Amino acid sequence: MKKVAVIGSGTMGNGIAHVFAQHGFSVTLVDINEEALQKALGTIARNLDRMVAKGTLTDALKEQTLQRITTLTSLEEGVREADLVVEAATEQEELKLKIFSQLSEFTKPEAILASNTSSISITKIASVTNRPDKVVGMHFMNPVPVMKLVEVIRGYATSDAVTAKIEELSRQLGKVPTPCHDYPGFVANRILMPMINEAIFALYEGVAGVEEIDTIMKLGMAHPMGPLQLADFIGLDVCLSILQVLHEGFGNPKYAPCPLLVNMVQAGHKGTKSGQGFYSYSHGTKDLVVAERFR
Repeated sequence: MKKVAVIGSGTMGNGIAHVFAQHGFSVTLVDINEEALQKALGTIARNLDRMVAKGTLTDALKEQTLQRITTLTSLEEGVREADLVVEAATEQEELKLKIFSQLSEFTKPEAILASNTSSISITKIASVTNRPDKVVGMHFMNPVPVMKLVEVIRGYATSDAVTAKIEELSRQLGKVPTPCHDYPGFVANRILMPMINEAIFALYEGVAGVEEIDTIMKLGMAHPMGPLQLADFIGLDVCLSILQVLHEGFGNPKYAPCPLLVNMVQAGHKGTKSGQGFYSYSHGTKDLVVAERFR
């Protein structure tokens, strides 16, 4: 397995492309937007520069990594020769189903098709392909070059051989593959998102303020980042989407998203990506500033 195609050049996609290229794979990064692809290459270059500055990567290895990445706006052309395709498009079920249906047509019959989805059913994604045994979840954590975990999600029809191959491949990338079965939210988000949602409810009900909630969880529970700051970092729209998948998938009201989260997303306040969430990110510094609405 030497040729990898990554679909989607956003935060997760460019991080996945970075890691594969750094570990010697030939990578094609595919996105319908050429501007997004160029932005992704810039992000990868800056992240590699940080590694060089820290002494964990040489300039020569940085250049080799960048040379292994090709960008294309054509899905058909981008995946034609791939041994593995990792889809990292927007967390929208309809979009992912469309992509995987096309991947069935455009890829080699032996190619493995993986999704970086954080909550959408691998079994459902596999059902629109001509090879459900070769469809698997490969859920990287953000930021991909730093975080060690890869949640390997086995769909209903995923074969033993494909699961084992993806676990071994993850180890080649310096990651720790952790397998789980295909149920809503898998493991990571089934546990994380209700915690984030409860933190938002605590704010919504006036139990405490933004800083107080995050401080209690950081100092009291040894979390490196408070749940509200983490929600901003993940993207409030992504949090909402995952909670909706959990709520629909289990039919349990405990997963119902907080009305405050719903309103914030509808207002376009999606966290760091939009510049406004529970904190404000438009002041030009890395200092945490609580959004004016919550002061």
